Amino acid sequence: MFKFIITILCLTAVLPLTARQTDDAIIVVNGTVRDSDNKKVMENVSISIPGTNIGTVSNADGTFSLKVPKTNMNGGIRAEQLGYHSSLLPVDKLTEGNHEIVIYLKSSAKMLKEVIVRSGKPEEIVAEALKKIPVNYSANKSLYSAFYRETVQKGKRYIGVSEAMVDVYKTPYIRRVSNGERVQIKKGRRLISHNSRDTLSVKIVGGPTLPVILDFVKNSDFLFGYDDLKYYTFSMEKPVSIDERMQYVIRFTPKVKLDYALCEGLLFIDQESLSISKAEFNLDMSDKDKATSAILRKKPRGLRFKPQELAFTVTYKLVDGTSYLNYIRTKTRFKCDWKRRLFSSGYTTYAEMVMVDRVDNPEIGISRKQAFGNNDIFYDRVENYWDCDFWNDYNIIEPTESLEKAVGKLRRNNAATMALFP
Repeated sequence: MFKFIITILCLTAVLPLTARQTDDAIIVVNGTVRDSDNKKVMENVSISIPGTNIGTVSNADGTFSLKVPKTNMNGGIRAEQLGYHSSLLPVDKLTEGNHEIVIYLKSSAKMLKEVIVRSGKPEEIVAEALKKIPVNYSANKSLYSAFYRETVQKGKRYIGVSEAMVDVYKTPYIRRVSNGERVQIKKGRRLISHNSRDTLSVKIVGGPTLPVILDFVKNSDFLFGYDDLKYYTFSMEKPVSIDERMQYVIRFTPKVKLDYALCEGLLFIDQESLSISKAEFNLDMSDKDKATSAILRKKPRGLRFKPQELAFTVTYKLVDGTSYLNYIRTKTRFKCDWKRRLFSSGYTTYAEMVMVDRVDNPEIGISRKQAFGNNDIFYDRVENYWDCDFWNDYNIIEPTESLEKAVGKLRRNNAATMALFP
């Protein structure tokens, strides 16, 4: 969970794809991903080095930055996205100098075949996919390195950003329980608005524990377990391709009303292996009291909290026949006002995490003492923002142009406030 007075970072310029050598060991690849047909930028494209666990994703502007040890450059760089052919950029394109190279992905829609439903019923496909989790996902303990960022907007204006590199310890997927899984903050920073009108002390669901809570493949208590399937209606959508592999696309919607809010959305399931590749879903907002109970953890007395949206994206990446957690994103929208006041304010929070590296069967995990706790506030665990070289050789999600501008404005405003009130 995170406190709703927030954070921000130092950002680099958005560049077309170039490769520059920072030292004898590291190559930094800055790039943009576009649709080959309409030339539009593409966000959330998975960028990775084949044969390694190194990767990142493109931001909303389609840009990315990948820092790669030269010893791992033999396979080039792979870009892949739902509904597109994957693209492999050869090594020579990354070492020729500062050429303006853009990665273009071509839609695979024209090559899609008719979907062949094995059982004839989408709910049975989902049930079978859940049963095959121990086969399709890692049977090893894993220690991930991940980049985490959360941003907060009041209306359209950013009032804070915080970010961190974290370690994520995941137990084997043999059992669908998250017991023993932990997250540890390695390094982080924050930048917030010092305007008193922007300060809102509200605690909502979120924070760096996303890969423990929202990994629904591993955590059967989130989204649905075997016994929860009866609460949903499942229907088949048109199939798509992820990295040249055909996917069932199954829509699920609640068909009953329970004491708590359910979710609705899409599951993407590999037709061959029946591994779950991706999920996009939203919390049902038809009952505002139930939605509030699911989102809100604490608020000041007299503040009225009005939930509007809670959306999730969770993706898994297939590596040598085994699926691994890859990317998580949440979006929360709500309004707040005080009793006996006329106007309310709208807020939007985003939290996203990308797994940038992984070690299987690590000798040392994360101790309970080191772990980020359920009652911890992320804002309190990271440091103030300062230099632009803060991340050094860490792989991160590149900031968007709008976020870069917001950071500059927040820094200037904060500097002026500190000068007036040292």
